[in-house]
Amino acid sequence: MSNTSHTPAPEAAGPDAPRLTALDAVHRSLGATMTDFAGWDMPLRYASEREEHLAVRTKAGLFDLSHMGEITVTGSQAAEALDYALVGNIGSLAVGRARYTMICQEDGGILDDLIVYRLDTHGAPEFMVVANASNAQVVLDELTGRAADFDVEVRDDRDAYALLAVQGPRSPGILAQLTDADLAGLKYYAGLPGTVAGVPALIARTGYTGEDGFELFVEPRHAEGLWQALMAAGASAGLVPAGLSCRDTLRMEAGMPLYGQELTTGLTPFDAGLGRVVKFEKEGYFVGRTALEAAAERAESAPPRKLTGLVAEGRRVPRAGYPVVAGGQVVGHVTSGAPSPTLGRPIAMAYVDASHAAAGTAGVGVDIRGSIEPYEVVALPFYKRPK
Repeated sequence: MSNTSHTPAPEAAGPDAPRLTALDAVHRSLGATMTDFAGWDMPLRYASEREEHLAVRTKAGLFDLSHMGEITVTGSQAAEALDYALVGNIGSLAVGRARYTMICQEDGGILDDLIVYRLDTHGAPEFMVVANASNAQVVLDELTGRAADFDVEVRDDRDAYALLAVQGPRSPGILAQLTDADLAGLKYYAGLPGTVAGVPALIARTGYTGEDGFELFVEPRHAEGLWQALMAAGASAGLVPAGLSCRDTLRMEAGMPLYGQELTTGLTPFDAGLGRVVKFEKEGYFVGRTALEAAAERAESAPPRKLTGLVAEGRRVPRAGYPVVAGGQVVGHVTSGAPSPTLGRPIAMAYVDASHAAAGTAGVGVDIRGSIEPYEVVALPFYKRPK
């Protein structure tokens, strides 16, 4: 898909006002509750976040994710530049595939978690790096600096794309009505150029919900028409508009980390239980390698804390920052917490001392405003979609 000519998303009035996506008018016409998220005015929910959540688990939901940050890296040394800049082995990525990875500081701290797509759309190496909205400028600046000694172009393409995601078990059937692309042959973490409802798109089998689904990168001027086409195609399948609130509970049930909560510059991938994304076997140095090798050794010998799951025995909901306690001592802290529509009980992700982090550990609770509420320690994720 070409992104050399596009219509930018509309801008909100005033220099300090949140940015608006190309679907802003659609959200408002649907009565969405809007919220400022990472400098963007985004739909939090349309009606009931619980109903939106359950629709994604059992049918399908349609999300506007146009706040995400797309950065294109292209040129003869694009793979080498990304291997140096990121912790993953990007050079081994096949055309049409995607990879979850991270960009770290020299001390190993996580600057952001990313998805990298290899496109090579014009015959030369070409990658699209998708960053979290809150970190997009940081990632762009870091990639630009780290690629300075390589024969590459790092291009800010945040205004070149709108991003729609249809997620849920019925999403393949919905999308199949609008495209001739081989969806059955499109593997998880793969993407291919095609058309959807006559609109040029990068069709990616990726998502952040724990369900099967697709993310569709299109020019902003096509976003509204594509949204309407998807909603019409999904009408009989129960497709509903879905906001950021249910996206958060969906990813939490799936045990997926959120930057700023489970991932921060104060943590390495090994601290977060995601050491598998760090590829020491790739050739040459990459930013943070020395510190991450030390972090890997620490994690293997005596990890201080582990990211684990907590399920409430009662009804009170834990929030980020609440202490996790055992035997009268603080043994960790909650990073994310919410009611789980799928489990029917509150859940939390938390960093807990290794001695109390194993599934089934007894005597663990969360201090919720001075009251110690009992919690069951469970392995992540809380939910896995049926095969």
